[in-house]
Amino acid sequence: MTLKLHVITCSTRPGRIGPYVAQWFCEAAIQHGKFAVVPVDLAYFNLPVYNEPEHPVRQQYQHAHTKDWAASVDAADAYVFVTPEYNFGPPPSLLNALNYVYKEWNYKPAGIVSYGGISGGLRSAQILKQTLTTLKIMPTVEAVTVQNVFTLIDENKHFNPIDSHTRAATIMLDELYKWAQALKTMR
Repeated sequence: MTLKLHVITCSTRPGRIGPYVAQWFCEAAIQHGKFAVVPVDLAYFNLPVYNEPEHPVRQQYQHAHTKDWAASVDAADAYVFVTPEYNFGPPPSLLNALNYVYKEWNYKPAGIVSYGGISGGLRSAQILKQTLTTLKIMPTVEAVTVQNVFTLIDENKHFNPIDSHTRAATIMLDELYKWAQALKTMR
């Protein structure tokens, strides 16, 4: 059975460029050939600030948006978070989405495609890793870091990676596949 990889667009703000980077990464993951690739956009779920009355570990969700999000998270064997950097950290939309569920995340690996200005979102990625491990997600060391992302988006809203992005994507996907196979035995 093919492992399912969810590529999650983490920014939800108007005018965001995350979908362009995520589209490129989805195409790279499909070409990689080891995963069934599913694009996931946090904006689609429209999650309000966490509003469930029960702790997520109990999985007693009251709201339809939580049940839909939980089903999406649960369906994946691995994740790639395509995330910008907001004030040296992950966007609030991503942290909120991570907090909505717990067991659905457990014992799965994650890669990070970060983007931003000169830092390429590295500070966001480092902070995100701490949150992921608390959810029993195994973040890979391998990552894709996109510096000065605005210079790589053309007039057709298409992300044009440089060679190092493509190489990094392949290396990260190889590692993610190893972890996904190993962690599947723990679930």
